[in-house]
Amino acid sequence: MKYLQLLIKLLITFMLAASFFIAGCSSDTITEAPVPNITTTDSDGATSVDENALNDVLDTFVPPDDLTPDEIAGLLFMREEEKLAFDVYIAMFNLGYPKVFDNISNSEQTHTDAVLALLNKYNIPDPVGNNAEGVFTDPYLQTLYDDLVTIGSPSLINALSVGAEIEEIDLIDIQEQVDKLEGNEDIAIVYEILMKGSRNHLRAFVNNLEKQGVDYLPTHLSQEEYDAIINGGLEN
Repeated sequence: MKYLQLLIKLLITFMLAASFFIAGCSSDTITEAPVPNITTTDSDGATSVDENALNDVLDTFVPPDDLTPDEIAGLLFMREEEKLAFDVYIAMFNLGYPKVFDNISNSEQTHTDAVLALLNKYNIPDPVGNNAEGVFTDPYLQTLYDDLVTIGSPSLINALSVGAEIEEIDLIDIQEQVDKLEGNEDIAIVYEILMKGSRNHLRAFVNNLEKQGVDYLPTHLSQEEYDAIINGGLEN
């Protein structure tokens, strides 16, 4: 009998201890570290990256021993493609077109710098270096830049349409790079930031076209993808 009473006491003690442990581990009592605010979006839809906040986040990820050739090629390409957006928008602003081009070009500078942060982290040589505006190492991007500036220069509507097209192209190209990733979350985070920026910038250019009485039709995204972006609000 004494043995049975002792066994019951031990069992009750164990159950109480277990209940306190489970309660202590419940989601209601866990305090998570605050997530830094990496991006800011202004009223024009220009979405910029806070370089210091981004670097703090990137530093929390231990880099893999090697990136795949596709991942390296993707970072090199995206570094220059984000520069292309910056360069085209600066060219349009310098022609006297509205400040939205200046605001979004400033955002694009932070986007290409975000990719540069990854290149530096993985010790990958920067394809941009000291290249001037409108100069690219990738022949495809060089031709694309030349064509877009030529198309956008004659009028404000042309310039805004070129801006929307660039953001469409960006969204498609970034998604292609995301699909090639093999578990590198730091790269995935940067690509998602760039895609959020491109969605906001696309909305901004389309909104400005509507003010000019123009209904923009997507030239690269599907109508369904485009409608989902345009019908969504600015992402802050």
